[in-house]
Amino acid sequence: MTAQSRDVTPQTPQIRKKDRTHYLYLAVIAAVLAGIVLGLAAPGVAKEFKPLGTGFVNLIKMMISPIIFCTIVLGIGSVRKAAKVGAVGGLALGYFMVMSTVALAIGLVVGNVLHPGSSLHLTTAAKAAGHKQAAGSEGTVDFLLGIIPKTMVSSFTEGQVLQTLLVALLVGFAVQALGKSGEPVLRGIGHIQRLVFRVLAMIMWAAPVGAFGAMAAVVGETGTDALKSLAVIMIGFYLTCALFVVVVLGTLLRLVAGVNLFDLLKYLGREFLLILSTSSSESALPRLIAKMEHLGVSRPVVGITVPTGYSFNLDGTAIYLTMSSLFIAEAMGDPLSVGQQISLLLFMIIASKGAAGVTGAGIATLAGGLQSHQPALVDGVGLIIGIDRFMSEARALTNFAGNAVATVLVGTWTKEFDKERAVRVFAGELPFDEATLVDDHAEVAPGDSDSDGVDLGKADPVPAPRDRETAPA
Repeated sequence: MTAQSRDVTPQTPQIRKKDRTHYLYLAVIAAVLAGIVLGLAAPGVAKEFKPLGTGFVNLIKMMISPIIFCTIVLGIGSVRKAAKVGAVGGLALGYFMVMSTVALAIGLVVGNVLHPGSSLHLTTAAKAAGHKQAAGSEGTVDFLLGIIPKTMVSSFTEGQVLQTLLVALLVGFAVQALGKSGEPVLRGIGHIQRLVFRVLAMIMWAAPVGAFGAMAAVVGETGTDALKSLAVIMIGFYLTCALFVVVVLGTLLRLVAGVNLFDLLKYLGREFLLILSTSSSESALPRLIAKMEHLGVSRPVVGITVPTGYSFNLDGTAIYLTMSSLFIAEAMGDPLSVGQQISLLLFMIIASKGAAGVTGAGIATLAGGLQSHQPALVDGVGLIIGIDRFMSEARALTNFAGNAVATVLVGTWTKEFDKERAVRVFAGELPFDEATLVDDHAEVAPGDSDSDGVDLGKADPVPAPRDRETAPA
């Protein structure tokens, strides 16, 4: 009876708070439309609003490292067997490699069908822009060495996701090795996580301002000329991304997890809107972590799969790399042979792993990859710089969808996904708490008590996958 009352009571304020934040995202939509209008009507003025968009994305990125750290330490530290964490990571990385290869192959097929670059001509300015992007890219060795932070805390100050992931894994395994003596550490980090998510919820109220500034600036800078001349490659890229998400990811999700893709996309609708307005999938990373846990995927699976996927599971970026390479080759009058295309695909599989989920990283990776594999094509990178911001929207949306699907799939394979809970979440029976972004009622630490003084650690917990396997020993 006690457990039942705890399950029902907190849901009433959740519904009220969700309705309240509904107006926030209506404001985001209005801000995006206002930004487009300003960008078309007064391009010079619109460009001056760019810092608003940059500032908002920076505020979100500021929260990513502490959220990833807390999530992973809590997840790994409360798992009894370290081998389970290794199994999750191995499955995730294997899946990422396969899906990246599939995405690259689809990009090659569509690029060969469309032949979008045959009618364009390269200018001197475009050549210079291509070499500038290539100069800013990093090699594979530099990328791997960059995963190691300078100090234990430098990953937090420098905002490097993979560095934070490495430190969190080490701390999580250390807490796990401490056994019962590590439980106070877990409780403390749990309280810190609630605080961090509360700060994130406060920052989200600035989303309309950031969306307005970002959209006004990009429309003001790009205008309509570049869109008209490069419409074929841009539209083809969007359609290819949509095809990949609906057909490939949707089929996998249905066959493996028995989940409808459109239910998942609807559940993550606010995150897609946020990405669309900022053109950065990183802006929705903290919310993806919180929402996938609430959906029914265990914390260790979410904590490992999502952050790793943001650097290794970039399906949209993979499609972009191959389609853009073929586009540039044709625009320069030097189409790639089948053998060269396959060689380029293999090279891009490695090159795409260094692309982060932030605006502009895709084109830098493209330039760096071409410089290493086909140096003659680097000049052509400047052709698509004008529309890269709009293609970045599709890259970010596809990357985000790919990581959401990957989290559910890995959770299913490791038996760490509660499908029954997911059905209730999709149906609206278990609404996501937009005010705290933390599912307080799914996890109970030993010694915690409710308002009646009942020890929740000894009471029957609310059913959730993480209670089965990840409760502290």
